[in-house]
Amino acid sequence: MLLGPVLALAQSVPAPDASRSRELVRMVRQDCGSCHGMRLTGGLGPALTREALAEFPLDSLAAVIVHGRPGTPMPPWRAMLSEPEARWIAQRLLQGFPEETVTTP
Repeated sequence: MLLGPVLALAQSVPAPDASRSRELVRMVRQDCGSCHGMRLTGGLGPALTREALAEFPLDSLAAVIVHGRPGTPMPPWRAMLSEPEARWIAQRLLQGFPEETVTTP
C-alpha cells in the first residue's frame, strides 16, 4: 500500500511552461489524433485512453513517442519534442489526456 504514492512521485514529470503545455496538448489532439482518433479512442492507430494504456509503463510510452514504431505508421517525434516533453505527454495519457483549451482574443 505504501508503494503507490512512492511510485507516483517517482514517475512525476515536471510540466513544461504553460505556453508549451498548450502547444503539446494541441499537437497530441490534432497530430496524434489524426491517426489515433480526435478523441484518442482509436483509428488507424490504437486508442490512447487511460484505460487502453493502463498496462504500459511510462518509460515505454515515452520511448514510442520519441522513437516511433519501425514497420508501423507510428513516426518518431524526436525532431519536434524533447524526451522530457515526451514523458510529460506519456504521463498525461496515463492520467487521461486533457482537452485542448481554445482561447478567444
